[in-house]
Amino acid sequence: MSFFKKLKETISRQTEQVTNKFKEGLSKTRNSFSSKLNDLFARYRTVDEDFFEELEEILISADVGVNTVLELIDELKFEAKRKNIQESSELREVITEKLVEIYDRGGTLSQDVNIQENSLTVILFVGVNGVGKTTTIGKMAHMYLQQGKNVVLAAGDTFRAGAIEQLEVWGSRVGADVVRQASGSDPAAVIYDAIKTAREKNADILICDTAGRLQNKVNLMSELSKIKRVIDREIPNAPHEVLLVIDATTGQNGLTQAKVFKECTDVTGIVLTKLDGTAKGGIVLAIRNELQVPVKFVGLGEKMDDLQPFDAGQFVYGLFSDMWESDRD
Repeated sequence: MSFFKKLKETISRQTEQVTNKFKEGLSKTRNSFSSKLNDLFARYRTVDEDFFEELEEILISADVGVNTVLELIDELKFEAKRKNIQESSELREVITEKLVEIYDRGGTLSQDVNIQENSLTVILFVGVNGVGKTTTIGKMAHMYLQQGKNVVLAAGDTFRAGAIEQLEVWGSRVGADVVRQASGSDPAAVIYDAIKTAREKNADILICDTAGRLQNKVNLMSELSKIKRVIDREIPNAPHEVLLVIDATTGQNGLTQAKVFKECTDVTGIVLTKLDGTAKGGIVLAIRNELQVPVKFVGLGEKMDDLQPFDAGQFVYGLFSDMWESDRD
């Protein structure tokens, strides 16, 4: 059975709504990526060094990441030689298969959120200003509230003007309590109060916002370390997730941000926002391959339910659905 057909069987077992969200959310990347690939296959009927050079450029332009692309090209050359592939069209399916392999490589990294049963789950959000962190927190709160969870939000970004008020608006919109202090307060003190409130309200999940300053890495590290010490003191082995929010439209700059935050704190997962607004969705693969951190959620639109758990199969389908639909043998 072809790889496309195996993927189709996997996708068909999931909801059509989720499939459509990934397909629509990745339309900009797919339209750019697929058109370039189709043009490449049309111009190069046979596989040669020039073909691989242009393929390399296409992948890099999609922000798959230089290191990841070089690894992928080497693997494709090896497969072409091993399977004696002469025509470029025969390599089409191998490319998609290898992209899935890249994401699944080292598959011990869990994409599931570490939700605690019968006790409070603490999720700490980190990321620079402007990436959609507060909006993502609101959408995640909505998602868990829809699942019947009791959710409390902590306004731990006490430095950015309007951050507290923005989180309060989201809390009111989705129906979640927000714990806050005055602007400029100690973020760790806000988180402490939020834990106390979450316990009093018998909450299932506490989602904590934090400041997104990168100008001074030492200050960032100190602030996040203090917050984590407070959380761990009150709830041993918490936070249960540290989710880094990255704006997909920033491309490789987002990868640089991720490296800094990974140095500052134990990031357990990535939330990639605005994936629907970029033609460079390949950043998903660069993050997974170069940072060894799973992408746990992706933002695929502006609607409340457009924050989706990341699925590698759905992602590849979103990139290659045009090719997949034409695979009718």
